[in-house]
Amino acid sequence: MLFKSAYEVTPCGMFSAKHFILFVITIICIIIALKYTKNMEKDKVKKLIKKTTIILWILEIIKIIYNIINYGFTAINKYVPLYFCSLILYAGIFSGFCKGIFKKIGDVFLSTGGIVAGLIFLISPLTSLTVYPALHFISIHSFVLHGTMVYIGMLMLITKYTEINRKDIIYYASIIVTISVIAYIVNLIFDSNLMFISQNYPGTFIEIIYNLSGKLFPIVMVALQATLPFYIVYGIYKKINDKNIKKINIQIDSDTKEKEKIYIN
Repeated sequence: MLFKSAYEVTPCGMFSAKHFILFVITIICIIIALKYTKNMEKDKVKKLIKKTTIILWILEIIKIIYNIINYGFTAINKYVPLYFCSLILYAGIFSGFCKGIFKKIGDVFLSTGGIVAGLIFLISPLTSLTVYPALHFISIHSFVLHGTMVYIGMLMLITKYTEINRKDIIYYASIIVTISVIAYIVNLIFDSNLMFISQNYPGTFIEIIYNLSGKLFPIVMVALQATLPFYIVYGIYKKINDKNIKKINIQIDSDTKEKEKIYIN
């Protein structure tokens, strides 16, 4: 069951009882992991990113081998890691093993786009549970990968390993656009749909974008992926930060007034 091909199994289906169980287990694991690592020092966070990236690459390689064995080399869509959610593999290398601008790119993606992509998949696992049962390597791998995306991104923000600002959109968009260009070229050569930017994906929200954008679909899809996830997280992040700063200022004012009263008396 764990490694059977899609032709030999019955799909779990989205929003089913087993999907709900996988979702709840993943969220609980994220919450527990954050509880025990929220005070982690920055150097330890970096080591965790390194170890996590290595583990995710090992799992990805197993997935690639599985898909090639079951579907052949021509099934580009199934085994080439050039999708939005695959970017954690490259961003993890940049963040954990590189310096300078590459590290910045990795940090920004992991702490913004990674969170959004992970959450969207956990809620709507189109590429796994619509094809495989819950207890299948592909399904389990997908929930581990996307759960890790959410966990790592949130940990980086909670521990202040990464502090994002509006200008960081440049770093975020750079990795999206670069991978999208590579994916588009591959799509033209092999008639694939990597990064979901070349063809329709019937039955998903992508179909709506496809129908509305027409010939501009590739550009629109890249633009959406290169902006929306970042601004969603940045907006929430800024709102929370502003709220915390306001609380600190109120506390400082309160303490100052209290000291003045004591001095006067």
